[in-house]
Amino acid sequence: MSKPSPFDIEITPELIIRAYRAGIFPMSEDAADDDIFWVSPEMRGILPLDGFHLSTSLRKAIRNSGFEVRVDTDFEAIIEGCATVGADRDSTWINRTIRSVYGELFRRGVAHTVEVWDGADLVGGLYGLAIGGAFFGESMFHRRTNASKMAMAHLVERLHAGGFVLLDTQFVTDHLESLGGIEISRAQYEERLADALLLSGDWNAWDATAPA
Repeated sequence: MSKPSPFDIEITPELIIRAYRAGIFPMSEDAADDDIFWVSPEMRGILPLDGFHLSTSLRKAIRNSGFEVRVDTDFEAIIEGCATVGADRDSTWINRTIRSVYGELFRRGVAHTVEVWDGADLVGGLYGLAIGGAFFGESMFHRRTNASKMAMAHLVERLHAGGFVLLDTQFVTDHLESLGGIEISRAQYEERLADALLLSGDWNAWDATAPA
């Protein structure tokens, strides 16, 4: 279900956080539209953290890629990559309002990025919000084969380490389904969300346990 956002409501970081805690999220019609609307799908996409799947051959390919994963170093480049029309998308819902408010959420330590680099080149990644024990995935992109899958693999490991229990993907694409993404009803999602919001996930816990 969705409805237009009233024009007299200012879209602030606080409003976005309240919306996610209530089970809804914002989108826009396209990049040129400054307005947003609120979405609460009847069937919600999630990726169960214990159901993430990468084949043995894909794990080997990622290990041999030479790519490097970095976290929270270049939000602007990540959201630009996610908003760019390319081979993996023919339109974008990321408009100026979303760029601005999520940029502020990043500065406040609520929004996070997982970035995949090939030397000096950003070749893929994702961003989302960490609230309580839930991570709300917003968007991902890739410019090299397997780069977005590498970002997702790191995200799952990081969420496990930090005690998160819910990875919300909003919808399920073929790409996410291949990694273990599933759909659940809105009622099931709201129940899982309520449980996750009782927890305090630690986004930085993985850094303390990662090999030097």
